[in-house]
Amino acid sequence: MTFALIAHDGKKAEMVQFLMKHIDFLKRADVQLVATGTTGSHVERAGLSVQKVASGPRGGDAQIAAMVTEGKVDCVMFFRDPLDRHPHEPDIAMLMRLCDVHNVPLATNPATALMIVAGFQTNFQNYDHE
Repeated sequence: MTFALIAHDGKKAEMVQFLMKHIDFLKRADVQLVATGTTGSHVERAGLSVQKVASGPRGGDAQIAAMVTEGKVDCVMFFRDPLDRHPHEPDIAMLMRLCDVHNVPLATNPATALMIVAGFQTNFQNYDHE
């Protein structure tokens, strides 16, 4: 399973906190993480393994969108800050459209990400018992 991670500047710490809270599932399910450059650096500093693509302003969101299109991503977590967005931060519109086209779950906040992880956990547990 591969989860793609993007976070606006004001949400990077929240992304790391979310991942650390669910570290047991991520490890047990052997979830591979791929992230935009700066978000990935924050994730690495927390001790998690992550494949980094370019930073958002340099096209990392487009690289992740391409992975969605190629069927290489099972979930996208794009924690965005609708109240304090900066011009250099990636926009979600293209990625949201591609996730909808390719039926890939997209979380824009920790509450939605929790529901997605819970769904994956349920499916993972069911596969364990077969």
